[in-house]
Amino acid sequence: MPYLVRDHLFIGNIGDAAEVLQHGSDEITHILSVLSSTSISFFSEWRSGISIPTKEIRKEYVGYSGNADAISDETKSSSTPKKLLYLLENAGKDLKFIRMAVPLRDMENENLLDSLDVCLDFIKESRKEGSVLVHCFAGVSRSAAIITAYLMKTEQLSQEDAIESLRQNCEFVCPNDGFLDQLKLFEQMGFKVDHASSVYKRFHLKVLGDCYNRGERIDTSKFGADPGLAAENISSDVDVSLSKETTSARTYRCKKCRRVVALQGNVVDHVPGEGETAFEWHKRRSGNPYNKPDDECSSVFVEPLKWMRTVEEGAMEGKLLCAHCEARLGYFNWSGIQCSCGSWITPAFQLHKSRVDISSM
Repeated sequence: MPYLVRDHLFIGNIGDAAEVLQHGSDEITHILSVLSSTSISFFSEWRSGISIPTKEIRKEYVGYSGNADAISDETKSSSTPKKLLYLLENAGKDLKFIRMAVPLRDMENENLLDSLDVCLDFIKESRKEGSVLVHCFAGVSRSAAIITAYLMKTEQLSQEDAIESLRQNCEFVCPNDGFLDQLKLFEQMGFKVDHASSVYKRFHLKVLGDCYNRGERIDTSKFGADPGLAAENISSDVDVSLSKETTSARTYRCKKCRRVVALQGNVVDHVPGEGETAFEWHKRRSGNPYNKPDDECSSVFVEPLKWMRTVEEGAMEGKLLCAHCEARLGYFNWSGIQCSCGSWITPAFQLHKSRVDISSM
């Protein structure tokens, strides 16, 4: 039986969803299914032989939205398969329910953050039109993580307070530790998934590194845009009214040909001195070694960018060469690189400061 969390918002398990879809409901009009499989016949995971009418409305893939036929053709011609973001369909008795299915496994290394926007938007719109049931397989971890994020955002609650509030309605909910960590990041980003924030960039790098270590092909569509191509389309005339914040942003250019290779927004910050500092015994200095200025780092670490051809080709490590003149700018290693300050960056995409010019926009 689903538990009422807030007005027009329920949490439950796969059995609750099956009951609603088979026999109808006087309250629930929308269903958010968060499961390891988002196929139309997803109830095969729960009980064989069940048949629930469905009619597909839309499928959306990461970086692409459209119908199933179009994406199938594109996928066949692409070396990087598209990942399903969600499936939207009419389902159940008389096809009167609107159901969104989102692929998410109940694993600590699963990427919850990148599914939050579509889930939270669906819950918001569903509550305006009726009532929504959010469910996973057992109603304990995945659905609880989604509803916790929703309570955090709508009621400005900390991760701990949101979970405690949810447990007052459904005492056995327990998101896995990986989801809890990501909900903390969600809180740090101001209850939104801010792709431009350093918090998200560090998380995104970790996700890519985990994928690489599992032997999965890296989806290069998730690489940052090439700032060099963007710079070519910008007029050389600079508006003198640009804000101080805009003009003070750092730009990194190849020292040999002056091509833009990174912007400040591409930089992934790290804490100086954090990591395997045992290798730094010969560089001891007076004062606190964990409070070193950024200038002491001989390199800058960035997110993977589309101009990094060697990275796109799938190598584990290698040189980073300028896309224009092929000058060596740095190095990358999916297993990590130690910065001169002692911090260990994993995975690492390193630009040597001696090979680039750093200036303000």
